[in-house]
Amino acid sequence: MRKVLNVGGNSKDIPIPAEYDGWTHVLLDIDPKGNPDVVCDARELLTLPAATYDSIYCSHNLEHYYRHDVLKVLAGFAHVLKPDGFAVIRVPDMGAVMQTVVEQGLDIDDFLYQSPAGPILVRDVIYGYGVEIESSGHDFYAHKTGFTQKSLVSVLESAGFSVVYTGLEVLEVKAIAFFKQPKDWAIELLGLPT
Repeated sequence: MRKVLNVGGNSKDIPIPAEYDGWTHVLLDIDPKGNPDVVCDARELLTLPAATYDSIYCSHNLEHYYRHDVLKVLAGFAHVLKPDGFAVIRVPDMGAVMQTVVEQGLDIDDFLYQSPAGPILVRDVIYGYGVEIESSGHDFYAHKTGFTQKSLVSVLESAGFSVVYTGLEVLEVKAIAFFKQPKDWAIELLGLPT
């Protein structure tokens, strides 16, 4: 059975993509309140067993680290992934956010979009969800860096991911990253171009 490590997923109550149906889902998070399987700072992934997971799923977590720490996190991804494994990463698209702010004449405290957690302001995308930071008292919920499609590809390539597929969604960049050409099972599973 294939295994996915959900890095920074907060809680198993938050669904992961259907591509992982039938996989063993291991949740890793720094905050124990969501009852993760592994309580760990993602900068410390090198302390976990090597080549254990077929995939990493990391949704809206990579921006919670300073830029210099992002490479530590990605080195940890490389450590825990099997050689033919892959990482799926979702981050806010700072280019699209800036463009929207300019085009709509928004202020930093203006409403940007509605999320399941509640209304998201421009500053929440830039600095982290203020409601969660305030209510939890934990600054690890703050955003410490940001990405565009180009900068995310660049940092993934710097970390050794030689094949990176990207796509843009509403105010979000999604990347699927491999160390080498993906195997047929991954291409089929993820609907990647051949």
